[in-house]
Amino acid sequence: MKIFVTGAAGFIGSNFVRRILENSDNEITVFDLLTYAGSMSTIEDLKKNSRFHFVHGDICDEALVADAMLGHSAVVHFAAESHVDRSIYEPDVFIKTNCYGTNVLCKVAQKLGVERFIHISTDEVYGSVLEGSSLETDTLAPRSPYSASKASSDLIALSYYTTYHLPITIVRSTNNYGPFQFPEKIIPLFTTNLLDNIKVPLYGDGKNIRDWCHVSDNCSAIETVLEAGQTGEIYNVGAGNEINNVHLTQMLLDLTNKDESMIKFVDDRAGHDRRYSVNTEKIRALGWNPNVSLEDGLSNTVKWYADNRSWWEKFKTSS
Repeated sequence: MKIFVTGAAGFIGSNFVRRILENSDNEITVFDLLTYAGSMSTIEDLKKNSRFHFVHGDICDEALVADAMLGHSAVVHFAAESHVDRSIYEPDVFIKTNCYGTNVLCKVAQKLGVERFIHISTDEVYGSVLEGSSLETDTLAPRSPYSASKASSDLIALSYYTTYHLPITIVRSTNNYGPFQFPEKIIPLFTTNLLDNIKVPLYGDGKNIRDWCHVSDNCSAIETVLEAGQTGEIYNVGAGNEINNVHLTQMLLDLTNKDESMIKFVDDRAGHDRRYSVNTEKIRALGWNPNVSLEDGLSNTVKWYADNRSWWEKFKTSS
């Protein structure tokens, strides 16, 4: 199978491609614009694989997408502007990439007769969930330009399933962490700060709750959906590791041998959702289960950043 993967010079996409190349004989084409969060250094090790191909391009460029996607039987669409803080100050970029770009990909895939289209989304489309866990059928209630653009892209993708019978399946995952995550998100930011003996900026009271899923578990879930998921369906992915940001920070302090004096509480982010939580019974019925505990995952992640300064230092210097 030839798989067209957008945004795979970034965090989750690069880990997914690495997994597919290691575990199958599938051929992969990575299509990526190489914005600030996407880098050839992230996929440098994959270039020697004869089943790996790279195309530098913008998902909003219909002609280039059509040329690059031709001959592929499946699309896995990771490409997105994804940092909530940036979306607050640059919402236009998020709407263009996440909405218009998704429309272009669906339009081209429909014309080319792609057999599988996996659209990668987020639990943030459900909005803040104070009690219980979100089902795939719940009403969407996004509260930031980022999550609104992702909710919109979900609806665009599903409209192509209903109207044009494009075989769309959507994956909505909780917060991911692991190797190759750009150091603007909380775990790599805090980890790299602590490795450099720099205080970590904790929003508000630090009581916001997230479910942390190791990227390897999320990638195995996406692979499961690619192989066994039903078209027109949505699958939530979560690891059941709900903790608040104070607890998460304390775990990172312990792993880097630092104390609470390294925490700097800062003004909360505008519209900061209090809690995300998803029900994962649907994807577990396909046979998927998470394998990485939060303790092991964080320990391995901190070690990876400690061992791979050459990868992340240039990003922090330029940010």
